[in-house]
Amino acid sequence: MDVLSGVGAAAGAESGPASSAHTEEGVEQKLCPADLRPAPVLALVIPCFNEASVLPRTAPLFLAALSELAAHGAVDPASYLMVVDDGSTDDTWAVVRALATADRRVRGVRLSRNRGQQNALAAGLDEVRGHCDAVITLDADGQDDPSVLPEMVARYRAGYDVVFGVRSRRDCDGAVKRLTARAFYRLLGLLDAEVVPDHADFRLMAAPVLEALADFTEVNLYLRGLVPLVGFKSCEVAYERAPRAAGWSRYSVGRMLGLALDGVTSLSIRPIRLITVLGLIIALGSVAGIVWAIVTVATGHAVSGWASMICAIFFLGGVQLVSLGVIGEYVGKTYLEAKARPRYIVAERVGNQLRADRAAR
Repeated sequence: MDVLSGVGAAAGAESGPASSAHTEEGVEQKLCPADLRPAPVLALVIPCFNEASVLPRTAPLFLAALSELAAHGAVDPASYLMVVDDGSTDDTWAVVRALATADRRVRGVRLSRNRGQQNALAAGLDEVRGHCDAVITLDADGQDDPSVLPEMVARYRAGYDVVFGVRSRRDCDGAVKRLTARAFYRLLGLLDAEVVPDHADFRLMAAPVLEALADFTEVNLYLRGLVPLVGFKSCEVAYERAPRAAGWSRYSVGRMLGLALDGVTSLSIRPIRLITVLGLIIALGSVAGIVWAIVTVATGHAVSGWASMICAIFFLGGVQLVSLGVIGEYVGKTYLEAKARPRYIVAERVGNQLRADRAAR
C-alpha cells in the first residue's frame, strides 16, 4: 500500500476487522479529505541494544519510509528518527553518531547503562514529547514492517490517536516462542489485564497520548499494558512479522520471563486474590479432613500411615512457598516504586536539531 492509497482508505470509511474491536458497533463515519488531520511531524523511536550489525541496514529503510511519506504529503518534512542506545557494549552508539552526521533527521540518545527495552522506549518517548505530533515505536531489527507506516499514518490522520500493530503471522518465530507468547496473552486475559493480543511495541501514538503517558511515573514499566489503559480512540493494523535483518535477538528467555512478570504484576492484583481463594479452598478441605479423621477414630477404623501425611505436608509447603513468592514479588515492586529512582539516565545525545529543540524548551 502506498501513502496516498493508505490515506484514501482511512479517509473513505472506518471499516475492517482490525479496527472494529476498538470502535462502537454499527457506527460508520464517512470522512472527507477536509476532515483529515494535517500532516504530522512524525518521530520514529527505535530502542537498540547491541544492534551495531543490523542498524546500518534498517536505518536507511526507516529514513526512506519517512522520505516517501513526506514526498506524498502524508507527514511533515521535519519528521525524524530517534534512536535510543540502551547501554550497548558494541559499536551501536558509533553507528548512531555516524547516521546522525550523515542525515540531520537522525537523532540519538545513549543511556548510561542497560535499562531494558521498556525503559529505553520511555527514554525515547520523553525525548520526542513536545517535538512531534505523533510517534511510532518499532524495533531496530526490521521485524516490524516499515511498509505498514503509511497505513498507520493514514489511520492517525483519519482521527485515531493510537494505532496498534498486530502480528497476523509469526512464521519467523520458533514454535516454542509462538506457544509461550500465546499462553502469556491468555494468562493476562484471565487476570483481567487489558492488553492487545499479538501486539508488542509496534504502535503509533498521538501527542495527547504521550502527554497522558507522562503522568504515569511508575518505575516498573509495561507499556504494552499502559497504552491500552490510557484510552483514546484506537484501532489495529495487521502486519506479518519478518525475520531479523541481521544478527540475533538479544531478548533472552530470562528477559522474556522478566517482562512477562512485570506485565502481570504491574497490571493486575488478581494473583494475590487467587492465593486467598486457594487458601479458603484448602481451609475448607482441611475441615472436611478433620471431620473424616474424627469419624474414623470414633468407629475404630483408623489406620496409621505416613504417605497421606507426607503428601499433605509437601502440598501445603509448596502452596505456602508459591504464595509467599507471589506476595514477595508485589512487595518488592512496591519497594522499588517507593524508592522513586529514575527509570534511566541519559549519558549522551547526538543530533544538532535535537540540541536546538531542547535549548528552546
